[in-house]
Amino acid sequence: MASHIVGYPRMGPKRELKFALESFWDKKTTAEDLEKVATDLRSSIWKQMAGAGIKYIPSNTFSYYDHMLDTTAMLGAVPSRYNWTGGEIGFDTYFSMARGNATLPAMEMTKWFDTNYHFIVPELGPEVKFSYASHKAVKEYKEAKALGVETVPVLVGPVSYLLLSKPAKGVDKSFSLLSLLGSILPVYKEVVAELKAAGASWIQFDEPTLVLDLEAHQLEAFTQAYAELEVTLSGLNVLVETYFADVPAAAYKTLTALKGVTGFGFDLVRGEKTLELIKSDFPSGKYLFAGLVDGRNIWANDLAGSLSTLQALEAVAGKDNLVVSTSCSLLHTAVDLVNEPKLDKEIKSWLAFAAQKIVEVNALATALAGKKDEEIFSTNAAAQATRKSSPRVTNEAVQKAAAALRGSDHRRATTVSARLDAQQKKLNLPALPTTTIGSFPQTVELRRVRREYKAKKISEADYVNAIKEEISKVVKIQEELDIDVLVHGEPERNDMVEYFGEQLSGFAFSANGWVQSYGSRCVKPPIIYGDVSRPKAMTVFWSSMAQSMTSRPMKGMLTGPVTILNWSFVRNDQPRFETCYQIALAIKDEVEDLEKAGITVIQIDEAALREGLPLRKSEHAFYLDWSVHSFRITNVGVQDTTQIHTHMCYSNFNDIIQSIIDMDADVITIENSRSDEKLLSVFREGVVYGAGIGPGVYDIHSPRIPSTEEIAERAKKMLAVLESNILWINPDCGLKTRKYAEVMPALTNMVKAAKILREELASAK
Repeated sequence: MASHIVGYPRMGPKRELKFALESFWDKKTTAEDLEKVATDLRSSIWKQMAGAGIKYIPSNTFSYYDHMLDTTAMLGAVPSRYNWTGGEIGFDTYFSMARGNATLPAMEMTKWFDTNYHFIVPELGPEVKFSYASHKAVKEYKEAKALGVETVPVLVGPVSYLLLSKPAKGVDKSFSLLSLLGSILPVYKEVVAELKAAGASWIQFDEPTLVLDLEAHQLEAFTQAYAELEVTLSGLNVLVETYFADVPAAAYKTLTALKGVTGFGFDLVRGEKTLELIKSDFPSGKYLFAGLVDGRNIWANDLAGSLSTLQALEAVAGKDNLVVSTSCSLLHTAVDLVNEPKLDKEIKSWLAFAAQKIVEVNALATALAGKKDEEIFSTNAAAQATRKSSPRVTNEAVQKAAAALRGSDHRRATTVSARLDAQQKKLNLPALPTTTIGSFPQTVELRRVRREYKAKKISEADYVNAIKEEISKVVKIQEELDIDVLVHGEPERNDMVEYFGEQLSGFAFSANGWVQSYGSRCVKPPIIYGDVSRPKAMTVFWSSMAQSMTSRPMKGMLTGPVTILNWSFVRNDQPRFETCYQIALAIKDEVEDLEKAGITVIQIDEAALREGLPLRKSEHAFYLDWSVHSFRITNVGVQDTTQIHTHMCYSNFNDIIQSIIDMDADVITIENSRSDEKLLSVFREGVVYGAGIGPGVYDIHSPRIPSTEEIAERAKKMLAVLESNILWINPDCGLKTRKYAEVMPALTNMVKAAKILREELASAK
């Protein structure tokens, strides 16, 4: 019996890579310093897996920023604007593509399937000259081998790479990316040949796009690609790995017939239908990598249940060809429970982070081989039982209130156009009103204050005074910049989800449960273990304080129920929509309390609504129905004069625009600049949007400062497809991760651009 891990977190148990990256970017440390941290992390991970008894250990799943960007580097597919002249791609070019630089914008970033991980989208066209430009996969394989650890090098598969790419700027949008397959396969052949020469016996191609609704010609590309690679792959064992959902029947047939492939990996946590396909038709003599340990969540595996499933699969694949695996890379879960000494003991017994999942995978493999560790299994069974029976999980009143929502609709009584008229009379905003998304830079001093308050090193009075000073500073900055609708800057908040979870019942929190979101950015998802309710007001104190400092409208800032759900580790013992309705009722209470306190503009962020969209089209309608309904529940009770905003970022929204309209928000601010303004194509195609909308005018995830002219030009493109009376001017996202030295000139230019455009609009009348 054998065990396998699809991939592992890169940041380190204490975010060592994050701090090394940021120190390098700030020019405080050298490239050698950064590489030393990375080398130590890789060594530690490989040795950890080897020590736990894992047979198939992955290499090349580490990344300095993103594995799709690594593949772009491997293929030499560098957009021409970065002026790369060939040779091995170094940090300068690599990080310019990821983050942009003083003069050049970054490549587009979007969500990796339905996760909160973001990848850098390749920009391809017929003029791209592919070449083998990064030997990272081979170097890391050799690095592990030198440590005495045999690994399985992992590559993003060639077809998935192309299907996840986009036509480069200036390339016709109808350009067939799959037409480049013949151009990239020679590079893949070079990589495979080098790995073979280095002694690799297995290679893993990740082809996650096989779980999507693919057309016949797209499936045919997989057949072509692996037929073309077959000779080069000869002598190697080849695993093609899928994850995140069921593999459709047609894709399953294509996959299991691929030439030169030895084994197939499936997500059997989210892919229950795939399990039936395997049981009815699995190719003889092939390896089955059964992903039964959840790589997307932190709940301990039901070992007895998984062992039963494995025993059934053993009869299908054969004892020698069945491999226990994770459902996907453990990149999407927290690193190690060992670093959680303060986590509630009972809840901790219900959990497994990445390090514990490695142990679970091996425990299942050894049990199937007849060497079951009774202590591990009995401890696991006891924890499963206590979780089911624990009184802290269930709140009957909350259950009843959420259940009562299912058959109803919940919409504000008047149309959005009538509400906008009422709101304008009250707010008296200029044309093209300016605002920001919510957060302002979080300085070292501010983080220190929050940390010391949490550790009880400073008094509550001192903490309140410090936060009040910060809010006052942010309010004054915005007034001096002449921004129209202000924010308080969120200095009291560590994270837009964690902050609310800490004040809601049914949530637990880790100290070091960090998960990579993009680049060096990590989030620490709350753990929703039980029914959710709001014991008391969460934001009213700070929002009221901020509003008292200015005569301009001050936005009350909330995170919406769908985003709290999608950016948490959610309980897996009831449907997700039930948990979402519970959160919606809690946020509804907060919205109504903010309104009573005199806050006339309330933003309910739903940054992650698109992210949670199921990967299969057949499941879209149900998800969109309950997620949009959850948002409407939060604000159904407010007056027409209370303006409800929402915000969304870094996803492809075009295919759900009708659902966004159905949310019935008064104003939506939405990412637009980094994705080449493709959102605007929806409106060019005739979609009528009657609510206020602020497609972001500059990318806050890059240190680059846009000019007034650039912002004005971007806004003019919006005015070509949107009415001036609904258009807002704002950045793409919150400013939390930026420095004031970047924020001040960028916002100055943004306000200047808005004023120039107002004058042009006035003179045109």
